[in-house]
This record gives sequence, structure tokens and C-alpha cells, in this order.
Amino acid sequence: MPYVIADDLPDAPAGVRFRALLDRPQILQMPGAHLGIAALLAKKAGFESLYMSGAAMSATMGLPDLGMITVDEVAFFIRQVARASGLPILVDGDTGYGEALNVMHMVRVFEEAGAGAVHLEDQLLPKKCGHLNDKKLADARDMAAKVAAARKARKHLYIIARTDAVASEGMDAAVARAQLYLDAGADAIFPEALVTRDMFAEFARRMPGVKLLANMTEFGRTPFFTAKEFEELGYAMVIWPVSHLRVAAKAMEDLYAAINRDGGTMKMLDRMQTRAELYATIGYHEYEALDSSLVATVIPEGMPQ
Repeated sequence: MPYVIADDLPDAPAGVRFRALLDRPQILQMPGAHLGIAALLAKKAGFESLYMSGAAMSATMGLPDLGMITVDEVAFFIRQVARASGLPILVDGDTGYGEALNVMHMVRVFEEAGAGAVHLEDQLLPKKCGHLNDKKLADARDMAAKVAAARKARKHLYIIARTDAVASEGMDAAVARAQLYLDAGADAIFPEALVTRDMFAEFARRMPGVKLLANMTEFGRTPFFTAKEFEELGYAMVIWPVSHLRVAAKAMEDLYAAINRDGGTMKMLDRMQTRAELYATIGYHEYEALDSSLVATVIPEGMPQ
């Protein structure tokens, strides 16, 4: 049954449910899912929480990940994923869309849209993917002020502070920044673009008792690690932020090439979800049943005289 109209809508706020998942001993695995259909498929596969990447949302809109999208545009994606899946979502909050007051606005909008958690990063605009070169960092005190503002504005939203400092300032500076952000009110830390197993291990060793988020993105600077390996290194969460978009975009690219080449889709059918499979995923027949149970058809008995 779709969560949008179901009787079993979650009672607890998304932030409370997100925190409860992190209270368990095992690592929390969050695949990227920034569209309603993706959220339903990820939930069907057994995931209990999802991640929404700014890069994925931007690319879906045909834009680069340079901090160009707005709070309200992101809220549109949050609402559909939260409504479709009913799962607590971690949302990429980029740099907070401005300074402290803008961050407070973002927190309220995201929480009202259904987000369970958000992460803020310590870059300056125009921000970049954490695995690219020449990132410009904000003053650590300015970032701490944003974290404090997020903490003040939230009701239940779980706040994760991301630092991109390792690449340009080194491990010591990144750890110092992380501690400052924790002191300002962050619930967890996201050390971005670590490039070796030893770096992941060192950061975790220097942040004892702190919930840490690992980013397992493809085509970046981080080697491939499994969720179990990250857990053994001391990480409480792992995301695969843009994997779903990469697979889907490649499939669409192949489809359009096939139509142009073959004059139709006949050679792509084995790569498609069938109509029946799609309807099962989105709960088509459950919606039909709700409509017929709520609105009875009245049959006219005769022509007006």
C-alpha cells in the first residue's frame, strides 16, 4: 500500500526515526534515491533509510553540482521521496543556501517536507563535489555558526556537519574543524574525500564516540569499500549518493541510441520494467481500490425531461 494514503503512516517524526536507526549497532546503509520511484524501489530492496544527493537533484534538472538549486526545489524532491517511501531521509544541504538565517530557513523547510537528517558542508560558493580539486573552504567559525543555527531551528532533524578540509588543510585541521562543529551542536560528522583506508581509520580513531558518515561514491577519490569494511573502520553510516542516477542515465543513453539506430524500442524490451511491474511498484491497483471504495458511481436512471 502506498504511504501517501495508507493507514500505517509513521507516527514518529522522521528525525526521531533516523536517530533510532543510528542507535542500533550495525552501520546504516543509505543508497541515493531522490525520486519517488527510486525510493519505492530502494525500499522494496530492503533499505530502511535513503540519501538525497544535491548532485543527483541538480543533474536531474540538467544543472551542474555548483550550489545552484534552491531550498524550495530540493523540498520538492524531499516531499515526493518521503511521501512515496515513508522512510527517514538524509538530505544534502550543500552550504546551507546562505548564512545562519538562511540555514535556519532551510532546516524548517526540509523538516516540514519530511526529511529526517541534513548535512551541511564547510565550502564557499560556488561549491564543488567533494572529490574535485580547488575547493574553497569557509572559515571554521562561520561554519560553526551555521551548525549552531541549524541546531536552534530544528525540532527533530538530525544534523551532520561535513568537512572538506582534509584535501587542502590536512588531517589535523579537519579533526579540529570537526570538533568545533560538534561543539556547535552537530550530531555527527561527515569527513569528505578521504583517499585511503588509513585515513578513514585515523579520522575515526581521533573522533572516539562520534557518529561518522562515509561517502562511497564512484569515480571519485575514495577506493571501493563495502559497508562492512566501513563499519569495521568505525563508521556509523554510509551513502552511495549518485549510483542510482549513474545507472539510470546510462540506461537512458542506451535507449535513445537504440531508438535512433533501430527506429524503435524492440531490442530494449528485456531491459525494461514491464507495465505490470511498474504498477506493482507504485501501487496502482491499491489506488484504484481506494477510489472505488470511497466514491461510489451513481448510474443515471433516465434522460432529463
